[in-house]
Amino acid sequence: MLRSTDITTFNDSPPPPGESPWVVGRDQTTELGLAPYDASWPARYEVLAGLIRSALGPAVLALDHVGSTSVPGLDAKPIIDVDLTVADGGAEPTHVPALEACGFQLVGREPWWYGHRLLHHSGPACNLHVWSPDCPESARHLIFRDWLRANPDECELYVRAKRAASEQTVTVGGDVEAYNAHKQAVIRQIYRRAFTALGLA
Repeated sequence: MLRSTDITTFNDSPPPPGESPWVVGRDQTTELGLAPYDASWPARYEVLAGLIRSALGPAVLALDHVGSTSVPGLDAKPIIDVDLTVADGGAEPTHVPALEACGFQLVGREPWWYGHRLLHHSGPACNLHVWSPDCPESARHLIFRDWLRANPDECELYVRAKRAASEQTVTVGGDVEAYNAHKQAVIRQIYRRAFTALGLA
């Protein structure tokens, strides 16, 4: 059972010495350009959700469209972010082979960060995040999505931060991690206001 402090406390720990989140032979996402909101993104999520549910059946405990493509009107990288909760995200044999059989590829594992696993899909383009139950990060994703959907001013603030982060990162030839770092301060500000409004702070 998640406590409010679990949700409001961010885990910013770096990887342990010598560890990398990236699976050998797999490249991380290089797409950094933002596209205007596309009304087809929810339909793309439904296609992906169908693949995932067909592959895993009742092993799917929760499945959610998250990230910027889940917020109407928000500019985003044209990659659908999906959160998948299974009984044990770290037990890769229980879900990864079935997902790979329908076109997903395991590209990242972070056992030190909420047990996160990351899979990519190319058509539709997708980042699939795999979590175990009661994960604070997946709970935050839903809070952030719903807060932006309900608060146009916050959505506009986030759009400006995303555009600036994209421009800064592309200019210096940075990667996705650099892009995320550039917008993190604004994300945390938005989270603080959401947490306060929800009575979590």
